[in-house]
Amino acid sequence: MTVKPPVPPFTLETAKQKVRLAEDAWNSRDPERVSQVYALNTHWRNRAEFVDGREAVVGFLTRKWQRELDYRLIKEIWAHDGNRIAVRFAYEWHDDSGNWFRSFGNENWEFDEQGLMIKRHACINDTPINESERAFFWPLGRRPDEHPELSHFGF
Repeated sequence: MTVKPPVPPFTLETAKQKVRLAEDAWNSRDPERVSQVYALNTHWRNRAEFVDGREAVVGFLTRKWQRELDYRLIKEIWAHDGNRIAVRFAYEWHDDSGNWFRSFGNENWEFDEQGLMIKRHACINDTPINESERAFFWPLGRRPDEHPELSHFGF
């Protein structure tokens, strides 16, 4: 059986670790890698779309990152309790016409005993921005440890 530490029940420290691991995975923009932290029968609500199962997660993320180019994400813990974590986030991206966006949102996560996510509920709003308004600058991939966290930006 696959175990993805840290596992519940979460402490503040282990919840923060789980959030950073999720951020790192999503910033890889690798749908297969990201999908491995979800249970085989995971259930998502992402905006108005429902996604059921790990295989569907791969398809969803593949489509997402074909549309959302130069994607850079920062996640931050909001709350935690037992096997649940609430997260707020922001990410920047552009479409294939060069239009930039900053997407803001909140996620509620629920995990099984192995630390795999069984539920993910996300609410996300997109705000058009000028390229000059971008705030997330680092080479594509993992956000460097020295880069400011989300609260720094006042979003």
